[in-house]
Amino acid sequence: MIGARHVQTVKDHPRCTLVGLVDPNPDIKTGEGIPRFDDMAQVTTPMDGVILATPTDLHSAQGQYAAERGWHMLIEKPVAGDMGAARALGDAVQQAGVGSLVGHHRRYHASVQQLKQLLAEGAIGTPVTVSMIWAMRKPDAYFDGNWRTAGGSPVLINLVHDIDTLRFVVGEIVATAALRGRGLRGETRIESGAIALAFEHGATGTISFADTTPSPWGFEAATGENPNIGTTGQDMLWISGTDGAISFPSMTLWQGKDWGKAARQKPLVRWENTKPPLDAQLDHFLDVMDGAAPLIDVADATRTLEIALAIEDQLAAQTTGDGHARSALA
Repeated sequence: MIGARHVQTVKDHPRCTLVGLVDPNPDIKTGEGIPRFDDMAQVTTPMDGVILATPTDLHSAQGQYAAERGWHMLIEKPVAGDMGAARALGDAVQQAGVGSLVGHHRRYHASVQQLKQLLAEGAIGTPVTVSMIWAMRKPDAYFDGNWRTAGGSPVLINLVHDIDTLRFVVGEIVATAALRGRGLRGETRIESGAIALAFEHGATGTISFADTTPSPWGFEAATGENPNIGTTGQDMLWISGTDGAISFPSMTLWQGKDWGKAARQKPLVRWENTKPPLDAQLDHFLDVMDGAAPLIDVADATRTLEIALAIEDQLAAQTTGDGHARSALA
């Protein structure tokens, strides 16, 4: 789905020319006159950059090949399937001297950038607590007859975005702990859970997640960024600090002193996107090709991947024979 959106975004961009599509699936439509290839090695067309919107386990090898060809690259998230592959890709990019950008496109949302700026300016003082919810019900067909049947955990598919957004807005994540929820589809796949986070400057946070519940809370539903997911406009991220609190994406700002007097709401004009985040990301990718510093390169995205994999490992370690979580109190 994201690859098809990239195709259309490139075709519609005034500074871009779509010079080809590499994919063995003939059902992906590009319009008339666009060369098609089954493999990257078949590409002889002169080009400047490549967008890799392929399954995660292919990112590293394809990115290394692109680096060898001297192609700047925009790689969909997560940057790779494991840490070894991510590091190999980072080494190849550095040695080739090509630009890299990773598709954590939420960094281009105007409201995300506004939230980052407000926290940096001290609008709520020093951040203390962070609470996030991502709760959607994926249709059963989403898992039928494909790789998600066994490996469709929402951690690396969905929460990797949320983890990156928190890193971008709040600060580096230095420790995690996770509890796994019960499986409801009769599979051993991770479906829900709770994650505790520690940030480098002392704040702590939680993420509650599930792909089995039709709730109004989640980044996609809250912001309307994905045309395949219904929009609710409900807040799904709450951050409190020493001088107040803020909720996202409504950007509702509260300020106060102590519990002796109710916190007061401060009017705030929310920044709105001047263009869709994927379009803004493509603008930035063109600038990266011209030498601009990337908003998130392979090295930065590797840190997001490292955190997501640590959480995935913690959740997977709690699997029992029937797929239920195993827990204990000491």
